[in-house]
Amino acid sequence: MRTIQGPGVFLAQFAADEPPYNSLASLAGWAAAKGFKGVQIPTWDARLIDMAQAAESATYCDEIEGLLADHGLKLIEFASHITGQLVAVHPAHDAIMDSFAPAAVRGRPEARRAWAEEQLRFAARASKRLGIDRHVTFSGSLLWPYLYPYPQWPEGLVEEGFGELAARWRPILVNAGVKTGHSAVQKSATLAHA
Repeated sequence: MRTIQGPGVFLAQFAADEPPYNSLASLAGWAAAKGFKGVQIPTWDARLIDMAQAAESATYCDEIEGLLADHGLKLIEFASHITGQLVAVHPAHDAIMDSFAPAAVRGRPEARRAWAEEQLRFAARASKRLGIDRHVTFSGSLLWPYLYPYPQWPEGLVEEGFGELAARWRPILVNAGVKTGHSAVQKSATLAHA
């Protein structure tokens, strides 16, 4: 327990488009004012860090360390949860996971994976430049559809799924002489969703 330092904060929880949450400099000031001593920087948030530049530029890394030090803060580690999970996406989650990727690779699973792998290599090189010996990530979501409903589905996805079920089952049921009003389909959807 002698090596524990802190407290530290995961900046991704607070990063947003409005000040003081929209840049590393302003978040560093905010974190220091709250009494934090260390920060965990999310590798996917370009408002806070340019990972390609951090991987290649010692000067850029020195600037990051200096900016944090000016506020009495240290970089504890990088967090690559978002990019890490894009390395291994179950096909059932393709549409959902695309929201975590840049627009240029959305809808293209192999391109998305290649982008994520490159980002993780950037993070490893940047960690080395910054003298960080730990890194947190998610390994991917190949099995998540079978274990836990994450990531959260986009608005309307569940309704769209029930609509598709109704479209496929209604002809079967009608052909078998079963009554299929909208209310019956809606009731089934409501019960299944509950």
